[in-house]
Amino acid sequence: MTQHVVVLGASMMTATQRDWGQFALLLIDVQRDFWPEEVASSFPEFPPKVAQLLDLCRAESIEVIHLRASFNPDMSDWMPTYKLRGSIPCVGGTPGVETLPFALENPGEMVIIKQTFDCFQNAELLRYLREKGKRFVLTAGLLTSVCVLLTTASAVQHGFLAAVIEDCCADAPDAHQQALDRYEFIFERMIVDRIPDHYHGWAAKLERLIEMG
Repeated sequence: MTQHVVVLGASMMTATQRDWGQFALLLIDVQRDFWPEEVASSFPEFPPKVAQLLDLCRAESIEVIHLRASFNPDMSDWMPTYKLRGSIPCVGGTPGVETLPFALENPGEMVIIKQTFDCFQNAELLRYLREKGKRFVLTAGLLTSVCVLLTTASAVQHGFLAAVIEDCCADAPDAHQQALDRYEFIFERMIVDRIPDHYHGWAAKLERLIEMG
């Protein structure tokens, strides 16, 4: 069986070939407006961990889908509560909408723009995942207790298995931890270093679901 080596930052992983065709990474809202100083100071490992996650997914051929917020300056696509407030993050043409440099897409990777907390409110995401035969999503990004949580819960309700890559998520510290602890009945919790080790267990769950019909 072919062996290959994946170099992730300072660490090295030797792994047998795995077929990740039914899996996808949803990388959510890694943008400047969702990365204020108070979050950045609480999660200093978030940038290198996200970079490591992207390196891993690309090396293992796990499809990466980038999900990003962007709103028109004229409020035409804002959710009503934000129209009433008169402000919203990630307005097009402002610095806050920019993707953080460690989370930029590679050529050919899907980028889907959204105007809601739950990325599945954009029908393109569900359609694309189903067309590509995806059945298991890994989720990561900003903010843990908002768009990551709501998108992950929606994925499960649409019939996908899901794992939150918790060291590749960030939020206000209390909100981050509470979202992970309170809702782990919805999703698996995972860290980036352990993803390859869980491939066979996850694949077995997908096979079992096929057998169950």
